[in-house]
Amino acid sequence: MPECILPVKVAPHASRSEVTGWLEDTLKIRLKAPPVDGKANTELCRFLASALELPKTAVTLVSGTSSRQKRVKISGLSLAAVQKIFLRPDYGVQTTSSSV
Repeated sequence: MPECILPVKVAPHASRSEVTGWLEDTLKIRLKAPPVDGKANTELCRFLASALELPKTAVTLVSGTSSRQKRVKISGLSLAAVQKIFLRPDYGVQTTSSSV
């Protein structure tokens, strides 16, 4: 079964949970949940599982429990498949490069 580690940058306590785009190889996500008692981490895993049409157990947080920069393990999809899903026109997100 394919699996991947997805770098994610989260912005908790948003008006709704949504993917906002890519910053190089990092997926940017706004989360409705506040960053309190692991609620944002739980929402991140739930949101990704739902968006990728995977069971909740297929998405686990690997690192970044108290940081906005996180790494999420996704079982059942390759990184290329995840990128393809979040680059679909119905997600309305695009890849951007960081300007240094």
